[in-house]
Amino acid sequence: MTLNAMTLNAMTLNAMTEATVVLVPGLRGHVEDHWQTRLAATLPNVRTVPPLGRSDPSVAARVTQLDRVVKDVAGPVVLVAHSAGALVAVHWAAQHSPTRVVGALLATPPVFADELPPEYPSIDRLRGQGWMPIPRSPLPFPSIVAASTDDPLGNPVRLRSLATSWGSCWHDLGAVGHLNPASGFGDWPGAVELIGQLCGNLAGFDLVPA
Repeated sequence: MTLNAMTLNAMTLNAMTEATVVLVPGLRGHVEDHWQTRLAATLPNVRTVPPLGRSDPSVAARVTQLDRVVKDVAGPVVLVAHSAGALVAVHWAAQHSPTRVVGALLATPPVFADELPPEYPSIDRLRGQGWMPIPRSPLPFPSIVAASTDDPLGNPVRLRSLATSWGSCWHDLGAVGHLNPASGFGDWPGAVELIGQLCGNLAGFDLVPA
């Protein structure tokens, strides 16, 4: 059966209404003009994992928080993670049984190959807090890695290797820095379209990894 574009959009919109978006922040506190904060005020069903800032860089604490939020949601979940939050999602998926997660949008994940800017914890401290090694097992749900070509925290070659290991689709954002307010991005309108693609899986349409 051939479905026209209007039917596809209607089915995807229905799936987006059915799913709960869980926002997973990176190593930051609450940022009012961050695109995740703005997205939380835009979509109908949204939960946000409380940001822990940079003074407590524990990955275990963040994985525990994510698990609590997901377990508190009734019905399907789409993870929308930014920066180190994408790695939190990957660590969580490696440790738990994410049966209700129907997809994950992983925006500009860092690869922790080099020292981060001085406002971030050191690589040695992050390693001691369990961030590395980064899990490379295939994710048990469809995922999209949205990558920047000039991200100061993510080497695109290394990130592409991780995305391939995870079985993720690759979405090239172009030169958007780290896709955060410091890079000039308060709003990220493209997020809604990518979330719609993930919710399309809930409507019965498959993503094909790049």
